[in-house]
Amino acid sequence: MSSSQQKNWWVYPTIPPEIDSQFQVFPRYIRQILFNRGITDVESASNYLNASFPIYDPFLLLDMDRTVERLLQAIDQHEGIVVYGDYDVDGVSATALMVQVLQKLDAKVYRFIPNRFDEGYGLNNESISMLADSGAKVILTVDCGIRSPREAEHARSLGIDLIISDHHHPKDDLPKAYAIVCPKREGDPYPYKDLAGVGLAYKIAQALFIKRSAGDWTAEDFLDLVALGTVADIVPLTGENRTLVRRGINQIRMGNRIGIKALAGAAAKEVNRISASDIGFILGPRLNAAGRMDSALKAYDLLVTDSIAKAGLLAQELDNQNNDRQKATKTAQDCAKDSIGEDASLNLIPAFFKVPTEFEPDVSMSGCLPGEDIYPGIVGLVAAKLTEYYYRPAIAGVVEKDFCRASCRSIPEFHITAALDECSELLVRHGGHSMAAGFTVKNENLSALVQKLSEIADRQLGQQDLKQMIKVDCEVPVDEITPRIYRDLESLQPTGMSNPSAAFIARNVKFSDMKMMGKELTHLRCVIDGSPINQAVAFNQAQWYSVWKETKSRFDIVYSIEINRYFEKETQQINIRDMRPSQ
Repeated sequence: MSSSQQKNWWVYPTIPPEIDSQFQVFPRYIRQILFNRGITDVESASNYLNASFPIYDPFLLLDMDRTVERLLQAIDQHEGIVVYGDYDVDGVSATALMVQVLQKLDAKVYRFIPNRFDEGYGLNNESISMLADSGAKVILTVDCGIRSPREAEHARSLGIDLIISDHHHPKDDLPKAYAIVCPKREGDPYPYKDLAGVGLAYKIAQALFIKRSAGDWTAEDFLDLVALGTVADIVPLTGENRTLVRRGINQIRMGNRIGIKALAGAAAKEVNRISASDIGFILGPRLNAAGRMDSALKAYDLLVTDSIAKAGLLAQELDNQNNDRQKATKTAQDCAKDSIGEDASLNLIPAFFKVPTEFEPDVSMSGCLPGEDIYPGIVGLVAAKLTEYYYRPAIAGVVEKDFCRASCRSIPEFHITAALDECSELLVRHGGHSMAAGFTVKNENLSALVQKLSEIADRQLGQQDLKQMIKVDCEVPVDEITPRIYRDLESLQPTGMSNPSAAFIARNVKFSDMKMMGKELTHLRCVIDGSPINQAVAFNQAQWYSVWKETKSRFDIVYSIEINRYFEKETQQINIRDMRPSQ
């Protein structure tokens, strides 16, 4: 069950002739990719390639009228408005967007982002009480609150009008808030359901600017933040999201937001070449590192600052924190893998770390791992790494004095939040979606929870031959891999969730050279014989080096095409996502 296990390759069916004939203006591989993404007519193809899907009227969202009316009333009466966000990139960018928009409208507005370690995710009564004592009359949540009925009731008891904007799935009973803006609530007519938290904040901004002008400012001026949070939150890059992110990335490339430009510089990236992939793997992790290792307020401050000097200092701090986060994640991951073993026979991978405190945690479950160097903020990353390695749902958590806070990651075959719903009587709180979730549990219930979740996983997964699947768009032999292909593939951007980058298959590939690389020699650098683009990398596949060296075998490969930037030089290279000896 290790990461070196063979993956399943699934090749999309060939585009039907009647659809193919409509797309003759495009190269063969683009026609096939369009069909693979569910596009079957010329108008949809144009919307997709030009990222010109509709941006819908924000007032189609339930309670949007009520939300805007109350916010404008608070502005006119000089009432305190608090934007209450989350500590991930989506929540931080949504908070920054909403605060700056309200400032343009002369609101008396403040930001509040809870501390992951002291307060945990989402609304909490202590913070609401503190904000009420500070004079807040309206609390507007972004990216949280949809599963907080007790907190909504507490806010109401204190005379606060709570407006919830949240893109997560609600429970059956909605909180009794002043207004709830959520496209996933039952009966909401908004046509597009997959906006991120920052996308929903953008819709509120649109609605506010429709009702009241603020000079030359428009909601579109904040699309750089929308792109940042949407890509980082791994929501589908389809429909309206695709339009918003394409426009937002163009804004980022202009370099007008000092904080994003400084962060790109700290990561040795040129801001005018930032892509969705760069947001997902370079900018996003650095912004997330703030909330994982310390306080998300540093990320917020970076996004809103107008000071070049402050932006430079904050960007470097986040870059340093990200390096610490990477080391801490690897330490925890290695510790868990050493405990679980290479060929575990589990359908659910648990990893719980006991953090030393002056009070010894009361843990009824044996087998907790030492957690001296474990930050509670990295458990989601650890769970993700374990899921990737074992291809099983995984839970990683930190056991403290009375409670354990944990994050879960899953695979398409197992709905992790539905499994947690079956265990709700054991949990203090939980929430998430099919592939990721989080929960808090009393230590006394931790053992029973793990046992019940394991039983659910055994019931649903026990009879399946679980292997990671790689979806392949079409076959493109190596002698056809020309520089033009990459240029054509640029029209697919932004790629990400539900719109993956193109993957091709080539068979009987001959390598004229192959070397192991990386600090631990786990990756390969290869030279492909007979290909116009012949430089290739294969990450975490060094096990094939000895096979090639001893036999000079030919391989079948699944690959994508990417740009390798080294100093000022750009070259196209092949990224081998999986390989196996040719039959």
